Amino acid sequence: MSATSLARERFLEGLGFVPDAFQLEAIAALERGASVLVAAPTGAGKTVVGEFACAAALESGGKTFYTTPIKALSNQKHRDLIARHGVGRVGLLTGDRSIDGDAPIVVMTTEVLRNMIYAASPTLHGLRYVVLDEVHYLADRERGAVWEEVIIQLPASVQLVCLSATVSNAEDFGRWLDGVREGCEVIIEERRPVPLRHHYFVNDRVHDTFRTGRGSATPEQRARAAEALAGVPNPEVVMLERQARQSRVSARGRRVRSGPRLRWPSRPRVVEELARRSWLPAIVFVFSRQGCEDAVAELQRIGVRLTDEDEREAIAAIVDTLVADLPADDLAVLDFPRWRAALLDGLAAHHAGLIPVFKEAVEACFQRGLLKVVFATETLALGINMPARTVVIERLEKYDGESHVLLTPGQYTQLTGRAGRRGIDTIGHAIVLYQRDLDFRTVAGLVGTRSYPLVSSFAPSYNMAVNLLRRHDLAAAEALVEASFAQFEANEGVARQSARLRELELGIAGYAEHLHCASGDWGGYWDLRRRLTAAERRAESTRRRGEERARSERIAALRPGEAVMLARGQERLRAVVASVGLARSGTPFAQVVTEGRDLVRLGPRDLDAPLPTLGHVRLPESGNARQHAYRRELAARLAALEVPEGIEEGDGAPDAGGARVPTGESDHEAIDRLRERLRAHACHGCPERGEHEVWQRRHDDLADEADRLRSSIDRETGTLVRDLHRLLDVLTSLEYLERDRPEPTELGLVLAGIHSEVDLLVAEAIRRGILDGLDAAELAGVAALLLHVPRRSETSARDEIP
Repeated sequence: MSATSLARERFLEGLGFVPDAFQLEAIAALERGASVLVAAPTGAGKTVVGEFACAAALESGGKTFYTTPIKALSNQKHRDLIARHGVGRVGLLTGDRSIDGDAPIVVMTTEVLRNMIYAASPTLHGLRYVVLDEVHYLADRERGAVWEEVIIQLPASVQLVCLSATVSNAEDFGRWLDGVREGCEVIIEERRPVPLRHHYFVNDRVHDTFRTGRGSATPEQRARAAEALAGVPNPEVVMLERQARQSRVSARGRRVRSGPRLRWPSRPRVVEELARRSWLPAIVFVFSRQGCEDAVAELQRIGVRLTDEDEREAIAAIVDTLVADLPADDLAVLDFPRWRAALLDGLAAHHAGLIPVFKEAVEACFQRGLLKVVFATETLALGINMPARTVVIERLEKYDGESHVLLTPGQYTQLTGRAGRRGIDTIGHAIVLYQRDLDFRTVAGLVGTRSYPLVSSFAPSYNMAVNLLRRHDLAAAEALVEASFAQFEANEGVARQSARLRELELGIAGYAEHLHCASGDWGGYWDLRRRLTAAERRAESTRRRGEERARSERIAALRPGEAVMLARGQERLRAVVASVGLARSGTPFAQVVTEGRDLVRLGPRDLDAPLPTLGHVRLPESGNARQHAYRRELAARLAALEVPEGIEEGDGAPDAGGARVPTGESDHEAIDRLRERLRAHACHGCPERGEHEVWQRRHDDLADEADRLRSSIDRETGTLVRDLHRLLDVLTSLEYLERDRPEPTELGLVLAGIHSEVDLLVAEAIRRGILDGLDAAELAGVAALLLHVPRRSETSARDEIP
């Protein structure tokens, strides 16, 4: 029996449960020497395959590197593997911890492995397996390229174990892996071991998100039926939302809401309802660290307590043991008594801002079922072993560093994957709280979407460029970039476009056979037609631009306090200009108050002609036109204005709406000449001209589409290599690369060690001595500036860097 087969027998015996078919299939593929991609729902047991790779390496005397996207997951995996294999056999390498780095099993963040590869670290000797946990993270905008760098550059002798959440293009991703790793088997498991039931919490009531199979015998069957009906929103909630939009006209003539008001349930109400339904423990996702802390504090203030005495004693024992080595002064700064009191009550926050010991205590208590409610940021969704019975999402929008965006279906699935503990729960629950800015059908559409493709975020950077040339020549560096999943996706798109282009070219050739006229030169005639059409379009565009400019000038010419005659449909109203300003687009607009006290916004499109002027009204000294009292006073002053005779009947400023905006004599002369030549052409009088035109237009439509495809193919073919060369040109000009050969200079080797979105900026700061002589506090301040990721509610605000 081979070492791998022996490892499999021992591993399966030690599992303590019967493995699923997909787990056995993946293990068998590894035994055959292939790499594997395992795509399965969160909680399905993908990590069993990664743990087998660790056991197989120990049995054969080789090494396994187990990589994760975040330090918290690395720390947890390190603890799990030590519990299985013992101290000394499992190491940990993250940005801030280094334990037994030469052990046969080493857990690390993916960036650490990437850096090892670029540095040709001797630790790579004897490496048999690399587990890439949460490999779908390669779609991450900021860090995703690291996963592709690792996959492309690992030696061919290393088998990959890629573990991914369910993605809709797993087969495509697997084909790419198969090509770059010389053999990769794709194992897809779509069935979730614990079915998930989705809910919508509004107006203190929990509704099912989708129509459910109420006739089913068990709750589990109803949940499976709901999964099958995903995408059919619950009609009760649809009706509730429709009723909430109803309105009526009040006695004062104003439109007021008549339907029920939809309310966001408070956090205490949510916890109370979860406890009543026995749906605890729960994870509540709040997309800010401070929001998590505030939520715990809110429940503490009203005295929420979810634990019994035995649970409180167990929590105290865990917490006090873990913090025993921390100095009392440090604990005081960290507000330890308040934090500990919350844990004793069954409440906690979990986010990247917690110190490691606090985070470890929260995870340990939650895994033992002692904590009942944890408020967490999305980092908890990345594979950390903290399953709950219920997951609650407060908002479906999150800040991505630039703006507030709706969660993707993949992100929603990742978050709710924590719900449902295998072997404990028969059903998991996912609850979305009332979304004030999203209608329910949009929420149900997001929740019910089952298609979320994995899209590469790979792009060459300055750091990547010098590191590639540090280990490879230019041709090899180009080949590695071309081997990326990003270029694979682009090439797949090019292949589809090329197939379509071939179809178009056949169609164009077929239509071209009919483009003949017995009366004369059809090609010459059609060229005149195209030139005439282009000239007419230019003239029309010039006319419209002139008209838009004239309309804008009419708005800009208005002055605050100017009384005008405003036409609204068939009605003519007196009005006063309250203000004139510019929209964000730069378009001028005016706000006017009518004699009926209405506030009307006028833009260029509202003025076909100048507004007749009635005189001038003095504006109130304080307030603005949005205030009712201000409009009332302005309307009274307008009513007292004496209007010159004749203006009320329509006299006043001349109507320029129908005036012709000149398009340029040369345009009109060119158009007239082309029309004369067209009428004089022999083909113009052909009795079959209409049929010729039909064939010609079909030909032209296909030719235009073919031209667009050719341009797209040219852009996408070899894009990443072109990007790489642009970076190399910059690096060469700045002397980070040798001028006579593509190799890093001493400056380039400094840049090779700087892994940052602003890598070249940091390298230039070091090179020019800007950081020299800074003390520790100043250096920390500069580092914070360079690493800063803005998080604020006002997405339009800009960072100001001094």
